[in-house]
Amino acid sequence: MEPTKTSLPENAYRPLKKGEEYIPVVPANKPLPEITPWSLLWGLLFSAIFSMAAAYLGLKIGQVFEAAIPIAILAVGLSVFTGRKNALSENVMIQSIGAASGVVVAGAIFTIPAIYILELDARFFQIFLASLFGGFLGVLFLIPFRRYFVKEMHGQFPFPEATATTEVLVAGEAGGEQAKILLKAMAIGGIYDFIIGTFHWWGEVFTSRAIPFLKGIAEDAKMLFSLNVGAAVMGLGYIVGLRYAAIIAAGSFVSWFVFVPLVDYFGQDLTIIIGSTAETLISGMSAEDIFGNYVRHIGIGGIAIAGIIGILKSSKIIGGAMKLAWVEIIGGQGLKQEGEVLRTDRDLPMGLVGGLVAVLAVLIFVFFWLGVVHNLLHAIVGILIVMIIAFLFTTVAARAIAIVGTNPVSGMTLMTLILSSIILTRVGLSGTTGMVSALIIGGVVCTALSMAGGFITDLKIGYWLGTTPVKQQQYKFLGTLVAAAAVGLVIMMLNETYGFVGEDALVAPQANAMAAVIKPLMSNQPAPWMLYVIGGVFALILEMIGIPPLAFALGMYIPLELNTPILAGGIIAHLVARSTKDDVLSAKRRERGTLIASGFIAGGAIMGVLSAFLKFVKFDELGFIHPIITEDWAESDGGQLLALGVFLLICIYMYWDSRRAKRD
Repeated sequence: MEPTKTSLPENAYRPLKKGEEYIPVVPANKPLPEITPWSLLWGLLFSAIFSMAAAYLGLKIGQVFEAAIPIAILAVGLSVFTGRKNALSENVMIQSIGAASGVVVAGAIFTIPAIYILELDARFFQIFLASLFGGFLGVLFLIPFRRYFVKEMHGQFPFPEATATTEVLVAGEAGGEQAKILLKAMAIGGIYDFIIGTFHWWGEVFTSRAIPFLKGIAEDAKMLFSLNVGAAVMGLGYIVGLRYAAIIAAGSFVSWFVFVPLVDYFGQDLTIIIGSTAETLISGMSAEDIFGNYVRHIGIGGIAIAGIIGILKSSKIIGGAMKLAWVEIIGGQGLKQEGEVLRTDRDLPMGLVGGLVAVLAVLIFVFFWLGVVHNLLHAIVGILIVMIIAFLFTTVAARAIAIVGTNPVSGMTLMTLILSSIILTRVGLSGTTGMVSALIIGGVVCTALSMAGGFITDLKIGYWLGTTPVKQQQYKFLGTLVAAAAVGLVIMMLNETYGFVGEDALVAPQANAMAAVIKPLMSNQPAPWMLYVIGGVFALILEMIGIPPLAFALGMYIPLELNTPILAGGIIAHLVARSTKDDVLSAKRRERGTLIASGFIAGGAIMGVLSAFLKFVKFDELGFIHPIITEDWAESDGGQLLALGVFLLICIYMYWDSRRAKRD
């Protein structure tokens, strides 16, 4: 049956007026094929392939890519190439199943390799089950909140990654002018980012050190400005919008222009090394070192308290979901679906979700008891840590993705490791067994939070396009199973082939950071609690004055170079919206800009994967390629200034092209 339209409705991205209803691209009463042998096969295949590729490249070069957009593009390409009609809902399912790869990989490689870095032992079943159980928890804990995030808060959150993926899927189905705009933007943004990532004709990051009179300020006062000039990141900022972009950037400005210089000022005369992760005196640190060793912990504290504030504010939603599950279980309706619920609003029954959570909790407990700690008390403590933290911070992960498209999972996992280590040492578990236990616990929580953030993106895409949520939820488990097995195999093989310690070892930067934090904690060395408290106080103050604390804390935690292009994109979105007083024309221009921004994100994602792969196979060492790669030039002052100039040009292009939209 044909969908009624091949473009998103006008009210897809804005709040609904009183009495207004959102009708998706595929209406509830006109479903298209969703789960078919075609969509299931390709979804599982992409889950396996992208899991192995993401784990391989992420550990090899320290770069984790998001699989959702590349998989969506491949799904559209396959349906066009084979001439499949009405493939929109199938493509959504392929994307949803396959996207389990990126989130499971992030959960695994942030924590599990730290076991090898600490020269401890991990078996395949430990890696596999930590990833599998964490992924399942993330899916189950998110289901009760789907309706709130994707429906009740319609138009309140920008959902930048979901927007980009949705635009790709719709344009692929619709063809015509939308597809042309998207493909042109993908080509421009992709080629632009590919030149940066592969040929290095200009720098990837501009810093104020490239300007002579600002270099002294950066070196002496540690006040450093930086800007990632990638088209994809700027496109993300356009979709985020000026309000959230400004709040996120403000958090970064406080970190880099207040706290970093402050730490440097008071640390100049210190003659001892402070902090468990620091290796040099503060006087010998760069601005980047100070941020990584001290100021970033303030951001982690801010995220933690902002998350708790969000949990308290969402207490009615959390309580309502739990009450619904309890009523269904008591009433014996846990496995039934109400007939009057629209297809596009149908979830797994809450009673079934509650039952699956209980079964999963028992399985995780047995896994901890027999496969990790071999102690009943320690296993009980471990399962309590996992269930409480994963459940409470599910909403934080989902909200972060909804706001800025970035999940602060490494920060929340770091906090989990710290809390786990402290609690486990108090109950008598320390040393090597304690380190392995804390990292396995952290791996389960990390994967759960990563999955929750990624899955809310899939569900929002499904909401806009009109797929059936319960089918996305059911088959996400299958994609997670395949991804967990693939990630476990790759990590084991990479450890045997390259290792994570010593010369020519894999980079694994996130896992190295986790290892550096957990080792002193398991040796009863103090955590930087005062820095966490400062971040928490910031979050409380921001909540008091009505500024979203999570967005601000994300800015404090994420490096400045990634937040400044988001601000640039937000400013462009604001200028485009204000470029005319005609409301209809203004909406058309914003929509065209969203399509261009989505193309930049999609092109950058695809080319980022390609650049990473070429780097891995040593493409840059080929005789006919090597002369045109100018990495030294890109890192020079001239290369950085050229990067700033080219970035301004692509910003101007985006503003100009967005304004080309016509009223009709």
